[in-house]
Amino acid sequence: MTNLHEKYGLRRIINACGKMTSLSGAKVLPLIAAQASASLGEFYDLDELQTAAGKVISRVTGAESGCVTACTAAGLTESVAACLTGSDLAKVLKLPDCQWGTNKVVIQKGHCVNYGSPITQNIRMAGAEVVEVGEVNRTLPEHVQYELEAGGVAAVMHVESHHTVQKGMLDLASVVEMAHAYKVPVIVDGAAQDQRIRSMIEMGVDLIVVSAHKYLCSTTGGIVAGRKELVDAVYLQNRGIGRAMKAGKEAIFGAMAALEYREQEDMVAWTAEQDRKVALVLELLEGIGGLALGADADPNGCPFSRAKITPDPEVCGIDVFELNRRMAEGDPSVRLRAHHANEGYLYIDAIELDDEEVRLVCERIRELLTGN
Repeated sequence: MTNLHEKYGLRRIINACGKMTSLSGAKVLPLIAAQASASLGEFYDLDELQTAAGKVISRVTGAESGCVTACTAAGLTESVAACLTGSDLAKVLKLPDCQWGTNKVVIQKGHCVNYGSPITQNIRMAGAEVVEVGEVNRTLPEHVQYELEAGGVAAVMHVESHHTVQKGMLDLASVVEMAHAYKVPVIVDGAAQDQRIRSMIEMGVDLIVVSAHKYLCSTTGGIVAGRKELVDAVYLQNRGIGRAMKAGKEAIFGAMAALEYREQEDMVAWTAEQDRKVALVLELLEGIGGLALGADADPNGCPFSRAKITPDPEVCGIDVFELNRRMAEGDPSVRLRAHHANEGYLYIDAIELDDEEVRLVCERIRELLTGN
């Protein structure tokens, strides 16, 4: 097999950061890669293929229907567009010029994240007006209630992600209850929350978009699940602004294979394996002077933890920023999870690491902190 790192002069990446778009998503599981590859030499009617995908999505998630988009970001823009147009093709063809009044999308200010681009831009791309409610560290029910009562709201966007403010925000169940009292749909950005998709559908979410290329370990794509009339409207956007966001056959077949794998996957055993690797990280880093160790559960409730390392720069002679930078230098380049570096700590996400890579990561950290 061709070594693509050597062929194109690319550094090898040791991914201790997690499921990141900037690191090209996930390692695609062999059986998923095989199905995507098998699709490449054949032709398919894409409408028929998306219908087949919808059946798989419905069965695995409990949603009424589903479809596959180019990625989560595309799915979010198309979901907003669907709430603006419904299945009115004339309106689909007019977007992003929304001239019929109901064009507001309400989102909590603490959910206005940037995950590589601003989510508010994703919303505006469809032609909607973004209405941010609350303060950056607090949203009250009254904030949302006021906008719903004012009218003109096409949807409420809710983000389930570590990127959001993790305190003071309204939870998803409360948002769904308030929005549905006014017959307003709720769209969930659940990019890395595919392990929770069924529970959110059961909560009454109207549309949820997750990534196929994170914990589902598929080819790049977004999976939209939800109410059939809205999913149909999402798919209809392919005749309008969604044309630039369409999914290819390899993305659709990959997503189907990934969901079928998830359907039979032993999640208890998967969690136990992640816990084992986190324990190995902590064992290998034990005893380094000035390095505090711990493990934190995923903040959004997915069934895994990450190893937390907090170096004391006075003792270790290096702070988290320098440690993160120096780990990333060289070939292979080790990428740690530096989302909280300004708070003085880093995470080691072991999900994409095998035991050999865990040892390599820990040896390099030990060398940088101790000189040995």
